Amino acid sequence: MNRFSSRIRLTLATAGLAATLVPAAVFAAADAVNVEISTTEGVIALRLDPVKSPETVKNFLAYAEKGFYDNTIFHRVIDGFMIQGGGFTADMRQKATDIAIVNEARNGLSNRRGTIAMARTSEPHSATSQFFINVEDNTFLDAREAQDGWGYAVFGRVTRGMDVVDKIAQAKTGRKAGMSDVPVKTVTIRSVKIVK
Repeated sequence: MNRFSSRIRLTLATAGLAATLVPAAVFAAADAVNVEISTTEGVIALRLDPVKSPETVKNFLAYAEKGFYDNTIFHRVIDGFMIQGGGFTADMRQKATDIAIVNEARNGLSNRRGTIAMARTSEPHSATSQFFINVEDNTFLDAREAQDGWGYAVFGRVTRGMDVVDKIAQAKTGRKAGMSDVPVKTVTIRSVKIVK
């Protein structure tokens, strides 16, 4: 999800999408995993769904457990759409990642407000470390609506800290190191930790 056309952005701006969080029951599996993303703007708590997104959750947790996300940034922020991070340092250096994972977007989970999903390139099975949190209902990113037939794999939802997500989404952005939509004031991910 590195680039979206202006047509998609216009659709987001005019669609009047609902701003409701995904019901907790959707991610209430007994073996769900809770994590906290500590940022310079506050803490975002998430519940991950390893039942519907086993490979994606395993991948995310592997990066978290080895401290990969520590001191990375939210490098792409579009208000009314999503906030993306997990791959770049503050000096806009892209970190080396593990191998890409299979796309689990056909798992029945939807890119609704407050869900976390994997970012990828135009290649369906190219997700590595980068993720995004949906600020609005972005169902056009779901497999059933995606132009490429694949979409973007949702693997959890925000349980606390959506106000932090919204604050990050409203950050002033500009161009940096050849990339657009980069927050002018750096938003750092201090850590991603598994919590009991």
